[in-house]
Amino acid sequence: MTHFTNDNFSDFNGMRITVMGLGRFGGGIGVTRWLADQGAQITLTDLDSESTLRDSITPLHDLLAHGCVTLRLGGHDIRDFESADLIVANPAVAKPWENQFLQAATTADVPITTEIGLLVERLDHTQIIGVTGSAGKSTTAAMIHHILTRLGRRVHLAGNIGGSLLLSLNNIQANDWIVLELSSAMLHWLNGWSPATAVITNIAPNHIDWHGSIEHYEHSKLNITRFQQPGEHVIRGDQLSDDDSLNIRLRIPGTHNITNARTAIKTLSCALDVDPAAAALALDDFIGLPHRLQLVTEVDGLRFYNDSKSTTPEATVRAVESFPSRKQIHLIAGGYDKGADLSAIADLTPRLAGLYTIGITSQHIITSAPPLACVFACDTLERAVHCAFARIHPGDVLLLSPGCASWDQFTNFQQRGNAFMQHVKELVHQPTTLGDSASFATPTISLID
Repeated sequence: MTHFTNDNFSDFNGMRITVMGLGRFGGGIGVTRWLADQGAQITLTDLDSESTLRDSITPLHDLLAHGCVTLRLGGHDIRDFESADLIVANPAVAKPWENQFLQAATTADVPITTEIGLLVERLDHTQIIGVTGSAGKSTTAAMIHHILTRLGRRVHLAGNIGGSLLLSLNNIQANDWIVLELSSAMLHWLNGWSPATAVITNIAPNHIDWHGSIEHYEHSKLNITRFQQPGEHVIRGDQLSDDDSLNIRLRIPGTHNITNARTAIKTLSCALDVDPAAAALALDDFIGLPHRLQLVTEVDGLRFYNDSKSTTPEATVRAVESFPSRKQIHLIAGGYDKGADLSAIADLTPRLAGLYTIGITSQHIITSAPPLACVFACDTLERAVHCAFARIHPGDVLLLSPGCASWDQFTNFQQRGNAFMQHVKELVHQPTTLGDSASFATPTISLID
């Protein structure tokens, strides 16, 4: 199957283009607007209904009224894929090589690309720093962007983070730097392109539901280096040695964030010859990203952290290890099952003040926990927050670090994190509600050998 078109279309005027996937949080809006600006006639198709996608459709009302965009919602029509001049597939489409509509396009010799593909073929790859990894890629990319900004460089942050850079192409100058966070799904499609500076924070099992196997996941990740030219840069965050000579002071907790910082500093030292000490100093006021070990509030010696972006067991382990006293951590974990081994989360329980499981993976985590582990089956996030709140003491930490995706109960990790923060703030400001909190969940003692 065609994974990435190298046709480098320069004139979209009058082309019939099918954009596959608008998404409930508007992933297809940017590329649709950009293609419409180029004069294309667009069919925007999505499996979800118009009512489900209402918030994503609203920003496109002017294009719909103009007639340059036609909606095909609640299902795909194979004719839209066979008769188009170009398909723009959303990377969220899992196992695209098995998708009947994309297969039909390939059979009909219709080229297929993605928004990130359209973007990178319009940029100077020598000015691009691509960042990927199973964990830490968002924070590392944001740190690189932060350092460059603090040092007075013109820099743009995009890809799997932020909005569509296609809409800002006219604002990109020749010497600007582009930092792209690249997911494994994005990289799967970029079969023939790599950035001149490639950063891999780490690689651990993840998104097996999308890729079908760990081997395919790893192969897709390594597209970030596979097509580099001789002399271009590769930085592996998980292979960097500790450099105690750097005075890295961060406002966000965790040794893994120190590793992210070292990775960002090493990247800029290699790619731009930035002085490492100056880069480290530039991170002094980096406050981190929302939903990544974000301090929600601290009240009466109780601290509450939102780490909803944690969608792998490894990320949860790193979050727990960010705090000096594990026995004071109340951990909320669980969610949608991406096929990852969750035993690492269950194995944390002897060192925790309590583990509160939620979502589809709740029982799986419980049955994997060691004997006599203090685990609470809560099902929902609200119940987990109430249950933990009834047990915490001054000096304790309530940490949401699910280690799983959010799709079983939430639209995305942002919605999950926002819900956690709202539940916490309601309880903090309404202490009289705490008396009934214990009724939300009962402790489950694991007796599994």
